[in-house]
Amino acid sequence: MMKKRTIHVGGVSIGGDAAVSVQSMTNTDTRDVHATCEQIARLADAGAAIVRVAVPDREAADALAEIRRRSPVPLVADIHYDYRLALAAVRAGIDKIRINPGNIGSPERVRAVADACRERGVPIRIGVNSGSIERPLLEKYGGPTPEAMVESALGHAKLLEDVDFGDIAISMKASDVPSTIAAYRLADARCDYPLHLGVTHAGTLKMGTLKAAAGIGGLLAMGIGNTLRVSLTADPTEEVRAGYDILRAAGVLHDGVEFICCPTCGRCRIDVIGLAETLERRLAHIRVPLKVAVMGCAVNGPGEAREADIGVAGGDGCGLLFAKGEILHEKVPMDGLADALCALAERAAREKGTV
Repeated sequence: MMKKRTIHVGGVSIGGDAAVSVQSMTNTDTRDVHATCEQIARLADAGAAIVRVAVPDREAADALAEIRRRSPVPLVADIHYDYRLALAAVRAGIDKIRINPGNIGSPERVRAVADACRERGVPIRIGVNSGSIERPLLEKYGGPTPEAMVESALGHAKLLEDVDFGDIAISMKASDVPSTIAAYRLADARCDYPLHLGVTHAGTLKMGTLKAAAGIGGLLAMGIGNTLRVSLTADPTEEVRAGYDILRAAGVLHDGVEFICCPTCGRCRIDVIGLAETLERRLAHIRVPLKVAVMGCAVNGPGEAREADIGVAGGDGCGLLFAKGEILHEKVPMDGLADALCALAERAAREKGTV
């Protein structure tokens, strides 16, 4: 794996030693300043570090200055084909441009965008999707293969490098997981541009999250990726929540409560499912790393969740509380388990630091 150069999107660093950041994109009409700003605020509250907005025409570009002024997070202007929109976005104070230089016309237009971005310290993301690869590359590789996507992205990057612009990130997104993983692995080995991870057109909340978890999470587990967006046909705030869940599942982010829960079987005599769901909801505010185990078996529970900070091992309508595998208390009735575990979790979190 090649260490990546660092770019700066407003106050957010991408690449180098920076933490992996979570992005999302508004689905409002950018020309509607109020609606767009309202959604950006919700995305920021959900944890989005960077938000992208579509800029399909001049009226949308004209709205950017006010939207940027009111945004609590850095903004990316998503632009296709029209280099004049990129120049307008830079003048409006945008923090990053998403555009493919090969699609905006002459070398003079590429230089104009590069010069404007360089002057304002605005990086450019080159975004290649499996459905947007140039025809010569499709013919060369026989279709939208991972190799074609990477060659396309690096070809666009070269157009910028040729005019002395290197503040670049790239993405190569396919709608299927194996192609996505293969493309990013190839790019990771061939360049030092920060990699923006994603599975494009991933789908609805359930299936899209699963595909993103497999693709993005798999890459993160290999140490590949510097920023990400989970693309979902859902409320954009769900993209942000899914992004952080993927970071935690891949072992990249270590904050909040990690649940270790048994899948239940015929030996269970407590409502493990209901208890786990209640705890997940009631402990969602905790940000320090904390492992909480909800186990259905009083015999194996403490041993199987030995590394948990706290937990419960189920008995017959009751449970035994434990910490680090050691029993703490006598049996607690089922109707008191949630309160007892929450109290233990709050205490453990305070001992680790700010809740």
